[in-house]
Amino acid sequence: MGKYIKGILGSFQGKVGTVIGSSWKGIEYMRSRGKKSSKPPTQAQLIQQAKFTLLVRFVTTIGRLLTVTFKDSAIRMTGVNSAFAYNYDNAITGSYPAFSLDYSKVLVSKGQLHNAINPVVTTAGNGILKADWDYEAGVAMSNATDNCIVVVYCPELNQSVYKMAAGERSTRTAQINVANFNGRSVETWIAFITSDKIDVSSSFHTGRFLVS
Repeated sequence: MGKYIKGILGSFQGKVGTVIGSSWKGIEYMRSRGKKSSKPPTQAQLIQQAKFTLLVRFVTTIGRLLTVTFKDSAIRMTGVNSAFAYNYDNAITGSYPAFSLDYSKVLVSKGQLHNAINPVVTTAGNGILKADWDYEAGVAMSNATDNCIVVVYCPELNQSVYKMAAGERSTRTAQINVANFNGRSVETWIAFITSDKIDVSSSFHTGRFLVS
């Protein structure tokens, strides 16, 4: 028998009535026990499974980051679950069975802190990506000491690299070494987090690049 201790949207393990609580690769979920059936899955079930698998594949590469960068929007759920829910609803494109992620709509951070002004990412050679942005003192929900978060994802390898303190907002620049992705295309995002790691901004997709 399972034990349910975190409220209606909380996680639990085991069986509670006709519901089973479980966790898969950091994604907590509930499913009906139901009866064994020899019937093939419905089209709706196949669509849901395909979307779930696609998004879990990406989210698990930055799971630790999401526990911090989505905690502001995580109401009675983990940051990972909150990120999964947002991107499931907003960042999946295409039709079954050829779903894909629209990386320009993917968020790797969600919060109220002001994001970068005019952010640009460029390749600097030797496996280095360089992020630059403008800074204006006195902007609401923006501090000179906010740290820039840089996230780089390689779809081909299904691997991510990120830095949570790549550079302070007032320095207007940051770098990240992604030499392990050399010769491959990567998707990039930047966001900001306060020095005490309490407040975060929503991320900004800064484009796709070929690492060289």
